[in-house]
Order: sequence, then C-alpha cells, then structure tokens
Amino acid sequence: MNSELIILGIAGIGLLGGIGVIFGTGLGYAAKKFAVKGEPLVEEVLESLPMAQCGGCGYPGCEGYATAVVKDESVSPNLCFPGKKEVAEIIANLTGKELDFQEGMVATPRCSCIEGNVSMKANYSGFTSCTAAELAFGGPSACQYGCTGLGECRDSCPFDAIVMVNDFPEINPELCVGCALCVPACPKDIIVMTQIDARVYIPCSMKEPGRKQVKKVCDVGCVYCDACIKDCPADAISLEGTLIEIDHEKCIAYGPDCNHVCIESCPREIIFPYLHNQNAPLIEKKEEAEAA
Repeated sequence: MNSELIILGIAGIGLLGGIGVIFGTGLGYAAKKFAVKGEPLVEEVLESLPMAQCGGCGYPGCEGYATAVVKDESVSPNLCFPGKKEVAEIIANLTGKELDFQEGMVATPRCSCIEGNVSMKANYSGFTSCTAAELAFGGPSACQYGCTGLGECRDSCPFDAIVMVNDFPEINPELCVGCALCVPACPKDIIVMTQIDARVYIPCSMKEPGRKQVKKVCDVGCVYCDACIKDCPADAISLEGTLIEIDHEKCIAYGPDCNHVCIESCPREIIFPYLHNQNAPLIEKKEEAEAA
C-alpha cells in the first residue's frame, strides 16, 4: 500500500477528529451559557407529586400541574387527587397558598339496575363501548337513564378502582382517589362524586317523573313522590330540575337525630345508607324487620 495514501488517511481522520472536538466544545459551552434554568420551586413541587400522570388535575402531566400551581395564583394546591391531603398540604406550604381540601370524594353510580328488574328493549351486539351502545337507540336497557354496563368507566380509571360485576360498575373506595375521570367517561352521566362521609344516597338517575313511566321500565326507580323531601327535617333533599338531590353537607350537619326518616319514608325503598361510609346507619329492610 502506498505510504502517501496512509499518511493522507491518518491526516484526514485527525482533521475530522479535531473538527469534532472543536464543535463538541462549542456546543457544550453554548448549552451551559444559554441553558434555561428550571424554576426551583416548580422542581420542589414536582418532587412532591406521586407522578401518577393521570391527568385528573386537568393539566398535561405532573410537570404541567407543578408549573401551573407555582406560576398561576388561581390554581389550587389540592388538584393532585392521587396525592390526597398529604401532597396538597406540601404544595400549599411550598406555594404559600391557602388549602381548601375536601377529603374523601368517591365515585358513585347513581343507578341500581342490578338490584332489581330493569326491562330490556333489545339485546346489544356490537362494540363493547357504552358510547357506541348509546348511539344504537340509547343502549339495550328500557331505562334511557340507567347504566349501559359495558365498562367505559372502568376503562377510564387509571387506578383500577372500578370493576364490572354483573355488568355493573363497583367502585373500590380504597383505590378511588377522587380524580373524577370516570364521570365524563359515562355517556349516561350516572357517575357522580360523593363525599365518603355521606350518610344516605339515592342510586337512581331517572329524569322522567311519573309512577307509570318509571314502573314500566324499572322496579327500583324513583317515582318523585316527594315523601323524602317532605319528611327530611334537615331540608337536605330537593328536586333539582327532574332529579332528586341530597345536600350531603346539610345532612351531615344535622346528624343522626333525624333517625334517617328519608330511608323509612321512601315507598320504593330506594334510599340507602351510603355504601362507602363505614359509619353509615344500618337499616333493616322492612320485610326483614317484619319477619323478625
């Protein structure tokens, strides 16, 4: 091999290596010189987050929320649902914001289709999606306000807090962090966020008052008889639009002195002690009490 070619090759390699060193040094200097320094407080907040990346806070990831809660005075320090109260307190202390924390919000289905006879108008066969079934004549159930039962809420939960039992969602309060991502996932709007210390609840979303209409499709639907509204001494039950609502703050504030008269006064027996509240009243069903 020609020695001149060898020398030329070595020189070329050396030249390219020298150019690489020069450019590398220049890029390193530029990166250090013009580096955008991170906000130390944002980094501190970010380190306090559980990094679940669930999006329940409404921001694009944990870093998005950390940046927003530091730089925007209107952003609350209690929006990290997986972190619960502990993380909210840390963020409030770091940012100097006032903490208004409502602990123990749990997803609750306002429907009891598995508890009774809900008429079916069709057998659905198609995409296993509640939204798809809803587009197909409102789903298979004769009650257009009841659970479709295909588990779109379960699929939306990043914490595996929802399981489908007999085509109905059951929420595990130990796993539910209150992020509310399941609420918009339900095309029937039957999932609501309820404080875990609620005393009673009505698992029905029927919006068509009238005994005949309700009884035609569901054995456990509310018929808007107003008995619970009239009998509640705390004035905690009302008709909002076409839906019976319970003001849980009023109910809790009044306490057990009412003897849970709403449960006893309901002729349809569809007002229950709140299923996720360990301290909710234990009420015997009428037929069980009579049998005893």
